[in-house]
Amino acid sequence: MTDGGVGWRFLHSKRWIGYFALLLIFSVACVWLGNWQFDRRAQARAEIERIDNNYDAEPRPLSELLPDPASFDEDSLKWHPVELRGTYGDETFLARNRPGAAGVGSDLIHAFHTTDGAVFFIDRGWVPVAGADPVPNNLPQPPSGEVTVIARLRAGEPQLDGRTTAGNSVASIDLPELAQLSASSGVVYTGAYGQLVSEQPPGETGVLPPRPERDEGPHLSYALQWYVFILIAAIGVAYAARQEYRNLNAGNDSVLREDERRARRKRRRGPTDAEEEDALLDG
Repeated sequence: MTDGGVGWRFLHSKRWIGYFALLLIFSVACVWLGNWQFDRRAQARAEIERIDNNYDAEPRPLSELLPDPASFDEDSLKWHPVELRGTYGDETFLARNRPGAAGVGSDLIHAFHTTDGAVFFIDRGWVPVAGADPVPNNLPQPPSGEVTVIARLRAGEPQLDGRTTAGNSVASIDLPELAQLSASSGVVYTGAYGQLVSEQPPGETGVLPPRPERDEGPHLSYALQWYVFILIAAIGVAYAARQEYRNLNAGNDSVLREDERRARRKRRRGPTDAEEEDALLDG
């Protein structure tokens, strides 16, 4: 017997350097995807915290929470109820392509003129109308005269590329666009709008949204899964390297000694159930 052979020198070959490079690239990609899932989990947990802190809070005056009508701190104010008094405008806008229990419909959007002269947009619920233009006459109508409204704050939505406005049917709740369409003058809240909770006296509404779920999703398990993939790939490469080492160093003393140790362990352990079944079948 001899200690000769190529040893581990084959790992310096271009082929194995390529394997290690692929493992490195795969690992970097898995780390990036795992961190992305951790970020998504952090966002979901932040949303749960906003729901817990704001959703059932006492309503506060709109001007107190939003001193600057053009800005909105979503991290601290999303879902917070506000109270305002005034009258609804005459025009009804439909924010189309909104999913609901009966399929795809629209959200009813109205301009609300507060008693202090400002304009604040209210989402008064979902209707099973797919953004029709002109707006149908049989939609739920807001109460007339002075109204007290409780609404939860939501951030205005951006414009959608490739989607256009058709009359009073809009692609998103883009507050500056709604201000232009409604010809609103004076102070217009363009940072946030309100999702209707209640109004006194009550009027007809669409389907109001349910309480948002406190669910962080499967992001933690997905993130850990990507790191497990790295471990599996590393074990696979290490096993392949070990097998090639044994093949290239078959006459090496260390390989022979290892084979003898394996044989002794197998004899002490005895045949497995599968091996006994194979022997019976062969017999």
